[in-house]
Amino acid sequence: MAAVLEGLGVPVLEIILSKVAFRDAAAAACVSTTLRSVASDDALWRHFCARDLAVCDQPLDPDGNPCHSFKEAYRRWFESFGMYPFPLVRRAKECWSSIKSWMAVNLPEVNDTLRKGASEAEIKSAEKILGVQLPIPTKVLYRLCDGQQTLTPDLVENKLLAPLGVIGGYEFYDYIVNVHLLPLRLVVTETKRIARQLGFLTRSKSIVVAASYYMEKFFFLNCTNGQLYVGTKNLREDGEMMPCVPQSLIRPAVDIGHDMPQDALLLWLEEHCRRLQSGMIKTRELKDCRSICIFPETPPYCSVAVTNGVQVRSSAIFVPEASEGNGGDYYYSYSIRMSLLPEGCLLDGTYYSSCQLCSRHWIIRSRDIIVSDVNGEAVIGKFPLLIPGKQEFVYQSCTPLPGAPGSIEGSFTFVPGRISKPEGRHFDVKVAPFILEEPEYIF
Repeated sequence: MAAVLEGLGVPVLEIILSKVAFRDAAAAACVSTTLRSVASDDALWRHFCARDLAVCDQPLDPDGNPCHSFKEAYRRWFESFGMYPFPLVRRAKECWSSIKSWMAVNLPEVNDTLRKGASEAEIKSAEKILGVQLPIPTKVLYRLCDGQQTLTPDLVENKLLAPLGVIGGYEFYDYIVNVHLLPLRLVVTETKRIARQLGFLTRSKSIVVAASYYMEKFFFLNCTNGQLYVGTKNLREDGEMMPCVPQSLIRPAVDIGHDMPQDALLLWLEEHCRRLQSGMIKTRELKDCRSICIFPETPPYCSVAVTNGVQVRSSAIFVPEASEGNGGDYYYSYSIRMSLLPEGCLLDGTYYSSCQLCSRHWIIRSRDIIVSDVNGEAVIGKFPLLIPGKQEFVYQSCTPLPGAPGSIEGSFTFVPGRISKPEGRHFDVKVAPFILEEPEYIF
């Protein structure tokens, strides 16, 4: 058999070995000197690293340290992650790499908070303390990155780190949420602290994996069914939570027909990554610091309308921690972004270099029924003056909704020039309808 294989020639052997699993390539090295030479070629192991681990440009170990060859890099990855399915390791690694690459360009301060991966011993210790067995995908995620280091003994530093949650958040009025992924150390302490208050966490085998350090908001991973939940307004009263990921997608363990498990935490982070990379969510200023803002920026979740040169972009997000399940009111925050296009305000054939908002009109629907029809002066007490080339005027507000789905639409009344010195007649600027729904993924 060895002679037959060698008779195929080195180029053909290289192709054959590149198609097999790394274990088979290593075994082939024992067959003959020719196969040993082909199986030892670092170009082959570079291929294995790229195919199995998404380690492509240079040979790096799991901690990001350089190795002298791709074969050595593969060996170190196998020593660290050989107990897990490599397709899952690659998938989790690509998720983290994509998040980190986006942060490097848009918000590098967040990358500085991400911890190196936890060891297998640290994961086992956390499991023992909490009395749970983490879903396999969550273990792999934490082996690659042990959450964020954003809580320190220094209160001043904590204030600077609070807006840097890798998940991000939203604000309206004095209500601020920014969600951080907890390191294992805080997963243990926060789970134990909240379990003492609520009691149900121990029974349900749930752990706290993400939280906001501003307004209280907690995400719980159920280690039995693999679902991720977020606490509602009634969390402390009766333990009410809402699922954050479609249940039909969750496979916490390998089953028939599926060779790769996927729990809600992995699916949640992958969806977050898609939103970042697609431009659906971006950064905004929060407390004199940039942070990730999860108000949608692209259609169909962000509506856009232009009237007489005034552009209004509008979107809303579900606020689960202020909402009630089981037939109670849902709560939404909406973001309005208005600007004057470069050519200025065009009204009755005349261009104006500025215009100012006077009043607003909102129509809010719940299941196609109008539940609120509001007219009023200003927006959040302000009368924004729009001038071409200036940043969008952005404001956030909120509304309860008796039932989803719903929508908001309406108009703003503007005057060319300024309210104190009008240069033309008042005109209405359309706010195109934007949806209020209970989303498939809750952040």
